[in-house]
Amino acid sequence: MNVTIVDYNSGNISSVINSFKEVAKDKVNIEVTSDLNKIKSSDKVVLPGQGSFKSCIDALNNINGLVDTLNEFAISKKKPLLGICVGLQMFADIGYEEIETKGLGWISGKVSKIDNQKGNYKLPHIGWNQINILKDSKIFKHIENNSHMYFVHSYEFIPEDKSVISATTDYSSNIVCSVEKENIFGTQFHPEKSDKIGLQIIENFINI
Repeated sequence: MNVTIVDYNSGNISSVINSFKEVAKDKVNIEVTSDLNKIKSSDKVVLPGQGSFKSCIDALNNINGLVDTLNEFAISKKKPLLGICVGLQMFADIGYEEIETKGLGWISGKVSKIDNQKGNYKLPHIGWNQINILKDSKIFKHIENNSHMYFVHSYEFIPEDKSVISATTDYSSNIVCSVEKENIFGTQFHPEKSDKIGLQIIENFINI
C-alpha cells in the first residue's frame, strides 16, 4: 500500500513524515511528494498544513494541477484522505484568515478566528487539550474519550452540517477538532505531536 504525504511547501512537515514512517515501518510505503501521478496512484493521501489558511491555499494553487488532482482523489474516486491542522481547515468553502480566501469546498462551512472571549483565552491555542469524541469515527479506534491531543491554532473550522463533526475540544467554546465525511477525515490537533495516542490515530488511518 502507498500512502502519500502531499508536500506543497506549506512549512515544516518533518514530524508528520517521521510519525507516519514510524507507524508504517516496512509494511506500508510512505511517499512525500507533490508529483501528481504519484498522488493519483496512491491508496491514501495525507494533506498537512502549517501557517495561515491563505498561505496554504496559495501554496496548493501554485502547483499546477494539484487542486484538481486532490479533487479527483477525494471527491471523484473517494479514496481516504486525512487533513491535519490547516489541512483540515482547507476542506471548508471559505476562510477568513488574513483576507477572505476560497477553500477546497469539500465540507461546507467556514474557518473563522476563535472567539477569545475578550482576551480571556490566549491565541493561538497552544498545548494539550482533551477531546470529546462525538461519533464512532474510524480514526478513533482504540482511542479513549477525553484523551489529550496537541493543538496549535488561532482559527477554527465551523461546518454547516454538524453530523460531520467527530470530536470537539473545549477552548473558549466547543471547537471542532475532528471531522469525518465518508472517505474524508480531518484533525485540527496534530496527531504527529500527540505522543502514542496520536500514533494510534495515524495507524488507524493507515489501516482504513
